[in-house]
Amino acid sequence: QVHLVESGGGSVQSGESLRLSCVVSGNTLTIDRIGWYRQAPGKQRELVAVPIRATTINYADSVKGRFTLSRDNAKNTVYLHMNNLKAEDTAVYYCNVELFGTDYWGLGTQVIVSS
Repeated sequence: QVHLVESGGGSVQSGESLRLSCVVSGNTLTIDRIGWYRQAPGKQRELVAVPIRATTINYADSVKGRFTLSRDNAKNTVYLHMNNLKAEDTAVYYCNVELFGTDYWGLGTQVIVSS
């Protein structure tokens, strides 16, 4: 069992930065596999940053060079550092992990970027 809680969203201007946090509880050994997704209004949920291996992250083309996934194992927390935000980054951001065939999701955190 895994419980994920996101935070750190908010309303910002284009070009500004935010740092999202995802705190994991339960099976915290999954922290190396936790990734980030987002869902914009009227669109399907999409991948933002997902670990392929412990040290390799797969980023969506639209966020490469601007977003970075990092972890603090001591705090059981995965971060998404978002720089140079754009209006098209507006979405609800979710962290996710799959464990024994079950997908676990948090409730999400809203990011709104105004141009």
